[in-house]
Amino acid sequence: MNKIIVTAAILTAPLMAGAAFAHHSFAMFDNNKTITLNGVVEEFQWTNPHSHLVVKVRDAKGGAQAWMVETSSPAQLTRRGWKRSSVKANDKIQVEIHPLRSGEPGGALVNAIVNGKQIGTPQTLGQN
Repeated sequence: MNKIIVTAAILTAPLMAGAAFAHHSFAMFDNNKTITLNGVVEEFQWTNPHSHLVVKVRDAKGGAQAWMVETSSPAQLTRRGWKRSSVKANDKIQVEIHPLRSGEPGGALVNAIVNGKQIGTPQTLGQN
C-alpha cells in the first residue's frame, strides 16, 4: 500500500509543480514608480492566470509602441467591476502602471480609464 502512495506522489508531483511555476511574483515591476500611458487598445486578453492589455502608445518620434500591461485574473477583475467586454480593440485608454524594472515597454496595471470612463476600481500590485 505504501508503495502505491509513494508511486502516486512521485507521478503527480511534476503536475503540481507546473501550477506553481505558472504563477509568478510581481518583483519584475517597479512598485515605487507609477507612470501614465495614453493610447489605443490593440488587444485585451481575458485569460488566466493574468489578463493582459496591449496598448499602442505614440512615441516621441510620432510612431506607435506596443506596451504589454498585465492585469489581475478574470475573477479578480470581475470583483473590481470589469467585464470581458469592458475593453475592446481601438478603444481610447489611459492606464496607470507600475513599469517593468527592465525598462521594456510594459507594466502592472494600477488604474484604467477607457473612452473617458473609469473601469472598475484601481488594483494593488501583487493582488491577482
